Formats: sequence, structure tokens, C-alpha cells
Amino acid sequence: MSSVGANVPDDLVQPFQVEPHRLRGRLVRMGPALDAILTRHAYPEPVAMRLGELVLLAATVATMLKFDGILTLQTRTDGPIRLLVADYDTNGRAVRGYAQYDADGVAALEASGASAHRFLGTGHLAFTIDQGPETERYQGIVELVGTTLVDAAHHYFRQSEQIETGIRLAVGRVRPGAPWRGGALMVQRLPEAARGEGGEERDDQFRHVMTLIGTTRTDELLSPALAPKGLLFRLFHEEGVRVFPPHPVADACRCSEERVLSILRALPAADRADLAVDGRIEVRCEFCARLYRIDPEAIAAGDAPPAF
Repeated sequence: MSSVGANVPDDLVQPFQVEPHRLRGRLVRMGPALDAILTRHAYPEPVAMRLGELVLLAATVATMLKFDGILTLQTRTDGPIRLLVADYDTNGRAVRGYAQYDADGVAALEASGASAHRFLGTGHLAFTIDQGPETERYQGIVELVGTTLVDAAHHYFRQSEQIETGIRLAVGRVRPGAPWRGGALMVQRLPEAARGEGGEERDDQFRHVMTLIGTTRTDELLSPALAPKGLLFRLFHEEGVRVFPPHPVADACRCSEERVLSILRALPAADRADLAVDGRIEVRCEFCARLYRIDPEAIAAGDAPPAF
């Protein structure tokens, strides 16, 4: 968990609960980790914004769920940002992401001043949970409704999980040229709080908390000087908020020489030959941009491939 002046923690997930209403929540604050993900590939600003939102959403949703494994969020659309992928590994508490896009299409929309949702267009958002080879993967797919990824996430929780959920996201820079930052706030009604008597009152309470979340300003979510506990107290001091120990969220990739070698061995020889450069097979990780240069003989012999 990094720090950003005056001992204000950064790159973290802060669990909390709005006590009287039995609402659980997560506040995610990302600074250096998010900036590394978004600047590694020199994405155009509209692409970086959308990818940053998906990265934050992956970290927020994954830490709200109770599972051990990897949550992957992926969009496939007909807009110039064709593909966004972000995943969160609960074991390493690490997030990563990448985007595929049509540079000319993004530049044209940016020059025209088009609204943000046109960069994605229409398509779907997939939620995938992988808990390892001994378990069956879970996947939920929803249409990209509304104008933002948050709208699609709300649609997913209403349709697939039937859990009342409120999400607020912000990605940006605190000033021009500054590093990328992001913040996310997510609240869900606990399942047991949705049952029993007093349903109408609980509905009013939930709507009230959603109104409070809506008052959260972008600069508050992004601020490197405002402590997460301070923001939660501002929002919920009248209701009462209980915070739990935070944990870090890191920018880390799971690629390795062994994984690359395994993938190459599964490819037809002709496909491997197409990847060869100066007698070696070159593979670049789409997430972290690390370049692997593999000796073809290592594939046949099973030796560990050299990496540069």
C-alpha cells in the first residue's frame, strides 16, 4: 500500500459497512498502480479513461465478492474501443488490464467532441470468475446498457445477482499532465437486510444512501490528500459507518516464461514460425508489455525460455 504525502494511504481497498442500514461497501483508491497500467501502452486519453474505469470496477467488485481466484471483466463492442479487459487476482491482490482499439476511429471521435459512450458503442460486458482447474468457471454476460460502464454494472447486479447495488467511479488527473488516478465507491444491501418486515423503510434507507453516494465529487474520489476514512465519514457520519482494515491493490501481471512456453507448444508449427524474428519467437504480453524471446529449440526440448 503506497503513500501519497501526509501519510495518506494510496492503492488500497477500504472495506466498510453503513451500520444501521446493514449496507456493505468498498472504497477503492488507486494512484501509482493505475497510472502504471494506463501509461505502459501510451493509450489515447479516451481509451485510458475507459480502461481505468474497468480496472477500478474489477478491483471493487472482486473484493466485494467472497471467492478465491480471478475475476475478469471484459467488454466487446462495435465502437473504436473494440475490447477492454481487466482482471483482479484475489490471491495476489493484484489488478491488470489492457485495451484493443482503432486509433483512427478514436482520434476521429475525440476531434469531433463525441460523448464518452460512443467510444465503446454497443456490445456486451462479461463477468467471469475462475477459481482454478478443479472448479467450473462462472460467467455472466449483460448488454452494455446506458452510457457508462457503471450503468452496465448496475444492470448486471440487478439482472444476474438480484442485489441492490450503487457504484460511483472516477478516473482522471488532478491537474493537466499529472499521473492518472482513480477512485470507486460501491455499496450493496446485505441479503439478510432485504428480507423480513419493514421492507418499505429499508427501501427508503437504501435510496437515501444512494443519494449520499451521488454527492461524492470527482475531486474527492481522486484526491491524493483526502484519506479514505475521511471521505467515508463525510458521507455517512450521520448514519454511522464502520471501517475495516484496508488492504493494498497492486499492479502486477501473471505472465511468465513457463506460461508463454506452454502456449507456444500448443500452437501449430506454422503459427510459431510466423512469430519468429531473427531466429527466435517473439511474444509480447498484452497486459504488461513484457517481451519474451524464445529459442525454438527450447519449445521442443522443454527447456525454460530466456526472457529479455
